[in-house]
Formats: sequence, structure tokens, C-alpha cells
Amino acid sequence: MKARKIAFLATLLNLGIATAATTPAAFTGPDFSGIYDCTGQDHHEGPYTGTVTLERVAAQSTGTYGAYTFTLDVPGYGVYRGHAASHGRHMAIHFALPDQSTRDYGTGIARFERSKGGQWRLRKFYYEPEFKDGNHGFEDCLRRK
Repeated sequence: MKARKIAFLATLLNLGIATAATTPAAFTGPDFSGIYDCTGQDHHEGPYTGTVTLERVAAQSTGTYGAYTFTLDVPGYGVYRGHAASHGRHMAIHFALPDQSTRDYGTGIARFERSKGGQWRLRKFYYEPEFKDGNHGFEDCLRRK
């Protein structure tokens, strides 16, 4: 019985070591990196335009999962910085203005599709829990060629 326990523990230890040493899988998902021209509709602020820049972080992207830096530049409002995680054609996005006193930060979810011209386009819904007692909006963006 004691020998079985020792063998079982040795097997678990070996599995843990093998798992820790495993190399991450190569990224196989779609790469959404690029500059996108966007139009949006904010619940409190109304219509706006902006530019989104997505840059894939290769070291953190694995298999069908992508990691990205995210920047949204909205003239007259500021530059929102954040990060995003994708799986397939869906992406979760966190963004914030650097000036925390505005409480202008939030989380978005986007779906990517190809346009008729072949470029990536996205539709994002976002939620800002503290901006002006809560806010939401939509953005439609098209990647530049």
C-alpha cells in the first residue's frame, strides 16, 4: 500500500513538472493587429469618431487565444489605453483614460468579421460602470488597408 502511494505521488509530481515545462502552442487564431477607423454612439456623449490601434502581444498569444494592447484615440476626449484578449472572432477589451478623476473607463466585447473588401471590421459594445453614473455605447470600426 505504501509503495502505491509513493508511486502515485511520483506520477503526480512528474505530471506537474511536465506541465510546467510544456512550451505554449503557436498562435493559430486570426490576427486583428492594425489601425481601425471607428464611428461610435455613446449613451451620454452622443456620436463620435476615433481611431483604434490593436497590437498583438506574440509572447502571450497561444493557440486560438490572442493577447493585444489596445488604444482608442477620440479627438476632443482623449486617448484610452488598455488591453484585450481574443478567442476566435470575439474579443474582450478593457480601456481607460489616464486621468482617473474622470472615471472614464470600461469593458467592451467585440465581434470581428471580414468586410466585402476583405478587411477586418468589428462591432463593439462597451460598458462604463462609473462614468456619469453608468454609461454604455457601440463602436463600428474598419481596419485600414
